Amino acid sequence: MQQHTITRRKYSVTFIIIGVILLAIGIGLGIGSPILNLEKVIFDLPWLITGIGFIFGIYGVYQLIRSDSLGDVSITRKSLKAFLTNNAIILALLALVVVICIIEPRFMQIRVLLDILTMSSTKLIIALGICFTLLIAGTDLSAGRMVGLAAVVSCSMLQTADYGNRFYPDLPQVPLFIPIVLAIIACMLFGVLNGYLVAKFDMHPFIATLAVQVIIYGACSLYFDLPPNNSQPIGGIRPDFSALGQTKLFEKFSILIPIALVITAIIWFILNKTVFGKNVYAIGGNREAAVVSGVNVFNTIMGIFILASLLYGIGGVLEAARTAGATNQYGMGYELDAIAACVVGGVSLNGGVGKVGGIISGVLIFTVIQYGLQFINISPMWQQVIKGIIIAVAVAIDMSKYNKK
Repeated sequence: MQQHTITRRKYSVTFIIIGVILLAIGIGLGIGSPILNLEKVIFDLPWLITGIGFIFGIYGVYQLIRSDSLGDVSITRKSLKAFLTNNAIILALLALVVVICIIEPRFMQIRVLLDILTMSSTKLIIALGICFTLLIAGTDLSAGRMVGLAAVVSCSMLQTADYGNRFYPDLPQVPLFIPIVLAIIACMLFGVLNGYLVAKFDMHPFIATLAVQVIIYGACSLYFDLPPNNSQPIGGIRPDFSALGQTKLFEKFSILIPIALVITAIIWFILNKTVFGKNVYAIGGNREAAVVSGVNVFNTIMGIFILASLLYGIGGVLEAARTAGATNQYGMGYELDAIAACVVGGVSLNGGVGKVGGIISGVLIFTVIQYGLQFINISPMWQQVIKGIIIAVAVAIDMSKYNKK
């Protein structure tokens, strides 16, 4: 098998050159489009190209800085095949984006990109929670119902004083953080239950979280049905609460985007730089070996489900703030989208494999598909078909890699 080796420095410089070329093209188009009256044809494409060029350039500089420690780059037929296999979904997504842009050029707008990032923010937080359970070859079917529970609990205590159908008519205007903390704690209590069933009784996470899912939905529905609300959608949300999900930074960026970025950075640190994170990967990779190595499996599994429920609670609160309301049906199916995003992003169902960067890409892939297909008026039924095909292909690729190993 032929092998071609290039130095890391040459590899880095190649990306830097591509980045500079894209920057030049983007800036040139940006300057020329008003002169040539192309603004309504290419919209914000120049600045999107500029952004991509900037990313390429930064990646090249990063590779150049680490060139001494990373070593040379070997290119073989096997490595190229592995690259195409591992990134098949992303390459297909890029092709889909190009097709959508051709069909509807308005898709090439920065506003569209910001909308996609906003929609992805809470989904990413929930997916980061569920990835912990997948990393130990488990799952969490209760995630969506915890999102709904957090939304209902927080909204029920954060209505304006003059709203006609208040959940608690005599409740004074409490500080904002109290209902939010209570909503998250409610989710974490069920996270403790999930963890205890799995860790103490060695119950399969699928069964344990399915049981807890039903309990949460029943409890949330009972709470939602309390008089005088009687199962009416909760509205009249206080402006200071809705601001958590609706505030625009610099009049363009949703506040949800930096919140999601901060939480993502924290989760990355936990998974990559802490003993707890290394224990999560160890249990997922080989539970028996982890036990022999001295890993406290009970405490780690409990920590996994508690941390996951904390993230679901935060996601539910932010979703409620974004939409300024809640019902007991809130969050239904969120766990399936989160699991699918993780799998598409490279988190193995067999445990022990998965990165935060992959989860980000998985969430973005599904959001782009959903938003893009809606943008060109594709039937919601066809959207479900396409989403199902992507999930099946991603799992098939994951299983084929595992079987080869």
